[in-house]
Amino acid sequence: MSKGIVWDLTTYFDEFNGSKMKAFKKDIQDGIGELVERSSSLDPLNENTREAWRQVVIDSEELYRKLSHLGSYVVCLCSADANNEDYLKEYAILDGTMAEASKISIHLKAGLKSASDEEFAAFLEMDGLSDISFYLEEIRRDAKKTMTADLETLAADLSVDGFSSWDRLYSTVSSKLQFDMHWPDGRVESTPISQCRSLMQDSDRQVRRSAFEHGRAAWKTVEDVCAAALNSIAGTRLVLNRRRGIEHYLDVSLHQSRISKETLDAMFQAIEECRPFIQEVGRAKADALGLKKLAWYDCEAPLPIPDQERYSWEECVEMTQKAFSRAYPALGDFFREALEKRWVESEPRPGKRPGAFCTGSALTEESRVYMTFNGSLSDISTLAHEVGHAFHSRQLQGMRPYLKKYPMTLAESASTFGEMLLAEGVLEDPASTDAQKLSVLTETINSCMSFMIDIPIRFQFEKSFYDERSGGAVGVSRLKELMTRAIENQFGDLIEEGTADDLFWASKMHFYLTGVSFYNYPYTFGYLLSRGLFEMFKREGEAFLPRYQDFLRLTGSDMAQNVARGTLGADLEGTEFWKKAIMGHEPELSRFKELAPKVLR
Repeated sequence: MSKGIVWDLTTYFDEFNGSKMKAFKKDIQDGIGELVERSSSLDPLNENTREAWRQVVIDSEELYRKLSHLGSYVVCLCSADANNEDYLKEYAILDGTMAEASKISIHLKAGLKSASDEEFAAFLEMDGLSDISFYLEEIRRDAKKTMTADLETLAADLSVDGFSSWDRLYSTVSSKLQFDMHWPDGRVESTPISQCRSLMQDSDRQVRRSAFEHGRAAWKTVEDVCAAALNSIAGTRLVLNRRRGIEHYLDVSLHQSRISKETLDAMFQAIEECRPFIQEVGRAKADALGLKKLAWYDCEAPLPIPDQERYSWEECVEMTQKAFSRAYPALGDFFREALEKRWVESEPRPGKRPGAFCTGSALTEESRVYMTFNGSLSDISTLAHEVGHAFHSRQLQGMRPYLKKYPMTLAESASTFGEMLLAEGVLEDPASTDAQKLSVLTETINSCMSFMIDIPIRFQFEKSFYDERSGGAVGVSRLKELMTRAIENQFGDLIEEGTADDLFWASKMHFYLTGVSFYNYPYTFGYLLSRGLFEMFKREGEAFLPRYQDFLRLTGSDMAQNVARGTLGADLEGTEFWKKAIMGHEPELSRFKELAPKVLR
């Protein structure tokens, strides 16, 4: 019985830094150099330079295709073996390559920035550009918020050993971090920090508490490093925002998420208005655990359900395959293909980075799913989640690379849809026991708490942190205060005194990503959007799936609220859609309350 599988990366390159990979890298580097030189020498867009700029766009798109291939490969290597110095060196080289390639975008923005509206409209009508007009319009909007080309080029150069190096430092520190896991039987084992979260989802509260307390002790040993990285990343962003004329730090995130501020405000307003129901969900979880209040390490915990505490990898695959195939045969077929071709990495072992992700190559149009399987139901949901991402990419197969660049807000809807298919499959399977159903409902309750409580905590903390960072560096003690305040504000009287994780800002990798800002609320966005999508699916059945696949296919072609409105008829700038999605948990909550005492008696 295996603990998981190891992925096959040979369709990227037959060997790391072999002759094919070296030739591929040289081709990229030569292409970047030539395109940077060509784009930097062009005058701004006008009638005489129109064709030259058109060719820059076409060539840069092809270059992006190749870079995505190389970048995905290197990220896979570094994540699965973070102690390999050759891989880490390659990751640093890749950062430099990406920084150099970003100069092409800088020159393109400079070329489009001063063009008249009439000239830009004529540019969009040129052969090979009309179908990526949204992407080019987005670049032109970006161009309005840029420094001079020389300063943007300098910023890109400095990013290699400055801005993005803090991200790399955090990844290296976190991947090597170990903690002493104290087991209830007295054993003490040195354990990779990547396994801490899974242990905090154990059905034994002593195990959860030990993982929380001793994992937190490990993070405390590197809190100063984490604080330095966090302050440096935020400080760099704020300085660049000021120089670029960006008025508010959230503006960058809204742009990256391709949503309006009205959409973001509507979602959080709906969460606030539904707070009594969300608190009811938390109380139901505490009651089922036999607790008066919840500690931080109880939020994602399974219930002590007999014979349902841990799953083998084979059981994980069977459960996921059965649920996908019954409700959505195309997704079931895709999942089978991903396993057969070994596109999944799930084996638990030292040296792996924490977390889970899906990456892919725009060149081969293949995906790779990364996770660490430790046997919890949450791990099974993670697999379904990441496979949902990969299936999303499959729907974009054959489309132009620039139309595959969808925002996180819409990316997460596909992955969460996969999770809900898994849950529904188990709940509706006549062969499922009450214990298995309660396990799935517990995961749904946990997800509700995660997206309605945990993610808003991250959002509130990060907003408070950026507000204070605008006035100078924020020390470790203050970071702890901000995190504790965010946790207690969101939980209210649900949180057990003294159990708020004041080092959550250090242990959460998402705060340290330099490629994207405010990597938190898109998860809630995608989760609630998926709840709405899934309700449509249950009402309409198979007839809904073509609209769903149209939605996925267009996610890189417009603003999120426009894609949702055009394919699904959903108004994301009003609160009603979001409130219905939140309150849609009511049947599951009722079923949870009914089954918990029956199974746990």
